Amino acid sequence: MLLKVNPINPQQRLIDEVVSVLRRGGIIAYPTDTHYGIGCDIFNKQTIQKIYRLKEQKPTKPFSFLCSDLKHISSYAKVSNYAYKNMRRLLPGPYTFILAGSKMVPKIMLTKRKTAGIRVPDSRICIDLVKAFGNPVLNTTASTPDGKVFFDPSLIHDFFGSRIDVVIDGGSVPGQPSSIVSLMDDIPEVIREGLGDVSSLRI
Repeated sequence: MLLKVNPINPQQRLIDEVVSVLRRGGIIAYPTDTHYGIGCDIFNKQTIQKIYRLKEQKPTKPFSFLCSDLKHISSYAKVSNYAYKNMRRLLPGPYTFILAGSKMVPKIMLTKRKTAGIRVPDSRICIDLVKAFGNPVLNTTASTPDGKVFFDPSLIHDFFGSRIDVVIDGGSVPGQPSSIVSLMDDIPEVIREGLGDVSSLRI
């Protein structure tokens, strides 16, 4: 199913429709402030395993996930004062922050070091969706198994077919990856420089 959602003022009935799909264990595709993403409920292990198969990716590298705001992040990660100040300044935005996961995060979403990648995209569709759903939503770039990234939601719909339950058409996206920044031990480490400006995070 391809759903056209207004990126500036998302229609609540359509957001609710997508939430019902997530609650049933469905897989969705959605626009962010970087790429289109593919996701599901982070508490549904079976659906997460489906996404690994969808992308033909081994589950040794955990996916990141979306939260709706800083308060939401604090339930799923250990947030120091230093991390809070930096994230408050930069979020919502095109960043993935690496933080120590809390006990709330399922093991399948954590690295061996018990860290998690967390995003709050500058996207009303993402924020409204996660708020309405209540749980974080898994986040991985909408791409083919060989790494070709999709920029057009209709192509995502055509390529994956019924393997993705809902594709949200929220218009064009920048088509650049997020910046990945570790805030572990209050020492900022830029793992990948992407769309988000990381100059203020360098030591």
